[in-house]
Amino acid sequence: QVQLVESGGGLVQAGGSLRLSCAASGRTFSSYAMGWFRQVPGKEREFVAAITRGGGITNYLDSVKGRFTISRDNAKVTVYLQMNSLKPEDTAVYYCAAGLYLQSKDITLAQRYDYWGQGTQVTVSS
Repeated sequence: QVQLVESGGGLVQAGGSLRLSCAASGRTFSSYAMGWFRQVPGKEREFVAAITRGGGITNYLDSVKGRFTISRDNAKVTVYLQMNSLKPEDTAVYYCAAGLYLQSKDITLAQRYDYWGQGTQVTVSS
């Protein structure tokens, strides 16, 4: 069982930055690939970024490439999403997810993740 707690969301002007954090419980954090997804009302949850267990492979939604960076610190059992040059269309609830032994080919697929956080709101004003 893994519990995930996101933090770092908030209100920011377009062009600004935020860093989301996701703290995990348990001692097996390094066994999980980690992902960030986002959702706006009335739309399906959307993949944003993911990182493999050892951090060697990352994957991003095309629209965030070059602006967002995912990283993890296995010693601190935390995954981060650094978001720069934010745009109003980035406004959403952002969720952290953990997938046990998830392969790199599957890290963009929400249905392959085992645990989810409660979400943190990110609002970007124009």
